[in-house]
Amino acid sequence: MYFLKPVSDDIRLFQKRFNQHKNTMKYILMSMFACIAVILQSAGGYLPGIGFFISPIATAPILFCTMFSIRFGLKSYFLTIMLLFILQPTELIVFPFTTGLLGLGIGSSFFFFRKRLSMIASGAILLIVGIMCLLFVFHFPVLGPIGAHSFSILTTGCILLFTFFYSWLWVEIALVIFKRLKKILI
Repeated sequence: MYFLKPVSDDIRLFQKRFNQHKNTMKYILMSMFACIAVILQSAGGYLPGIGFFISPIATAPILFCTMFSIRFGLKSYFLTIMLLFILQPTELIVFPFTTGLLGLGIGSSFFFFRKRLSMIASGAILLIVGIMCLLFVFHFPVLGPIGAHSFSILTTGCILLFTFFYSWLWVEIALVIFKRLKKILI
């Protein structure tokens, strides 16, 4: 089955090579990923309309930074939150619970798991927890008028299906981009 196939060991090889570099290069890369994530996440506020299609791509810098190193991925995540606090505070509640959390979940799953299904499930679980926190704890309408303020099995089921599909999409995007970068980096 496709979901049970193991992911290539090239990612683990790259993680070992990344850890051999000096900390200065790692911090520069981490800060560049954080800046890219801030620019992409802020697109929703600065470019109404088209920016809402650009802002979900803010998952990618956090995902790749976490794929390289969990420690530097977490630092990039928190640096992105701090920069969003300064530059675009309206996006501050969405990023930590959705796009950033998904990037952290999938990126760290490349360290802990080998099968696609477990990587997809870890990203989907973190994303659904983040969306549920926004909807039912903070009462933030992250889904617009679709997500009611009261708990619903139908809404939760739809969110679960969406998060699984969205996480699957990001795992596949990460693998495709890494295969192309592998030729350059390794």
